[in-house]
Order: sequence, then C-alpha cells, then structure tokens
Amino acid sequence: KNRKMLVFTLAEIPEMTRGRGVMLQKYKDGGLSDAKTFNWKSGLTYRYASGETMVGDLNPWLGERAQAGKLPP
Repeated sequence: KNRKMLVFTLAEIPEMTRGRGVMLQKYKDGGLSDAKTFNWKSGLTYRYASGETMVGDLNPWLGERAQAGKLPP
C-alpha cells in the first residue's frame, strides 16, 4: 500500500471528451484508494473508525499532480 496523501488543484486535471478517463497517478503496486474534492478554505474532513477528523493546514501535502505525496496526518 502507498498510504500517501497529495493535494492538488482541480485545474491540473484535464477535461476529457466522450467519457474518457484521466489517470491521476501511476503506481508500481496497488492503486488509488480514495479521491475527494473539497473547498481549500474549509479544510479537509475525513472519517476514521473512531470518528471524523478535520485538517485545516494542508500545505504540507500541497503539490502537483503525479507527485508522490506524503504520509497523511
């Protein structure tokens, strides 16, 4: 498992025609486990088994599409 998190803008994802898909990242082993869109000003909220967590400062995970990312909080 990769278990890394990467935040990038939606502007970096090209809009494809006729229902074709866009590859967000390439992986040697495994694949993408989750993708989520959110408002930057509101922060990112996600669920754990024990409840919900909100991350306000996402700058450590900010990068460009196809970068490796960093371990999540």
